[in-house]
Amino acid sequence: MNRHSKYMAAVSGIAMMCSAAVAQADVLFWSTQARPVEEAQAMRETVMADAPETVDYQANEDGPWLTRIRAELQAGSGAIGLLGALHGNFSAMEADQLVDLGDLGITSNSETFNTLSKLGTDTPQYIPWMQASYIMAANKESLQYLPEGADIDALTYDQLIAWTANVHEATGQAKFGFPAGPKGLKHRFFEGYLYPSYTNGVVRTYASDKAVTAWEKFRELWEHTNPASTNFSFMQEQLLSGDAWIVFDHTSRLAQAFNERPDDFVAFPAPAGPEGRGFMPVLAGLAIPETAPDKDAAKALISYMMTPETQIATLRATSFFPVIDVDLPDDLPPAVQAAGDAVAKMSSAHDANPGLLPSGLGNQGGEFDRIFNDTFERIVLARQDIRMVLDDQKPRLAAIMDETGAPCWAPDAPSEGACPVE
Repeated sequence: MNRHSKYMAAVSGIAMMCSAAVAQADVLFWSTQARPVEEAQAMRETVMADAPETVDYQANEDGPWLTRIRAELQAGSGAIGLLGALHGNFSAMEADQLVDLGDLGITSNSETFNTLSKLGTDTPQYIPWMQASYIMAANKESLQYLPEGADIDALTYDQLIAWTANVHEATGQAKFGFPAGPKGLKHRFFEGYLYPSYTNGVVRTYASDKAVTAWEKFRELWEHTNPASTNFSFMQEQLLSGDAWIVFDHTSRLAQAFNERPDDFVAFPAPAGPEGRGFMPVLAGLAIPETAPDKDAAKALISYMMTPETQIATLRATSFFPVIDVDLPDDLPPAVQAAGDAVAKMSSAHDANPGLLPSGLGNQGGEFDRIFNDTFERIVLARQDIRMVLDDQKPRLAAIMDETGAPCWAPDAPSEGACPVE
């Protein structure tokens, strides 16, 4: 080797050592969450400000996120120290690709979330990190019409129907509001609330006898629903206008009502059916890949992320709610305080039965949602025979599952391969 080659080799070696030192100093936090520029900036500058390690927070779309972590796992080494993603992202990975996190002793206030985090094993493969969801909200004027003995934080669907009927009778107007408009999120109600509550499934149980009962109950509720709901998409508007007194929607689509008139409205959990309190958590978690260069540093970062102070800072940065018991500060916007309380009660309820976001469907996700929307329109709006509609739609759903090969997600029982429509 000549002198120039020796010099270049030495420079290269020094560069590699410097690079290694930087890699060891920074924990690469590879996340699918907090992607908008302002959220990512808040994560770096505020949420991570007092972290025990220097953190390189990198937020990516699901595709690039998964591509890189899979490449590192396949190579047997990598730079990613900590993963932040939704439950569906982690469930697409093999449990043995993630470090067991049972030794951290960190759990959420929801046993449901703690079970999900084990990914079918005996120990946590990720730590529940933060959550968002869909909730109920009501004008306080309606509370006087609650059925006798009903607890607004533990309602059943029968009690909700009775409540809306009482309001209807007293006011002469159907005051339940449902986001059945073109931009409404009605499909999430069917997928994450109605079906889990009545059938303990979504795909397997789509055309079951229990599903017939679910649609019968929703028809009863529709009798007391503002008929203009087919034009409603953001239920905060109908709360503020008075066109609806009792509503269902995503927390973000109710925020304006609570922020403008916080003393007029109350937020509360979704009702329960025979199979539990179905709800759709948007659950994010923290995990460590087996290829992480410094697992102890990553574990220390998880512990930091799960402190009450950091959970509240994360809420401010992302509008995702804590998954541990925290006292929300008084200076949060009224909508955040109200929704946060309702989400916490719902996810920690003894009968909580989460209906997870559909996963593994790729570009067929829209078609999957359309089946539930079409089912609603035919059964509830067109008053077609329930059994006939379910049997008619069943092959469409089965074709989507077979084409995508998507395995079942909770609350459906796990499947080997495509989730069957039974």
